Amino acid sequence: MRKWSDVRKELFTAEEIRESDLRVAIISELITARNEKRISQRELEQLSGVKQPIISRMESGETSPQLDTVLRVLAPLGKTLAVVSIGQ
Repeated sequence: MRKWSDVRKELFTAEEIRESDLRVAIISELITARNEKRISQRELEQLSGVKQPIISRMESGETSPQLDTVLRVLAPLGKTLAVVSIGQ
């Protein structure tokens, strides 16, 4: 049986994999922060102004949200994004 990591390398470019991994990391942090604060998606809607269905689609990976949407959702969770150098 082939491993997903091998199939993934055949299907996607290295850049696509990096972008996907970054998206997953950001959304995972968002979900973790929301759960740690015990805030429902509906409550996060009230705090951020981003509609609950959009938050749900972001968290499930159904959509690739705009940067401003991510920032609006992260702010009430006490989080933000930072631009840092990556090793290449």
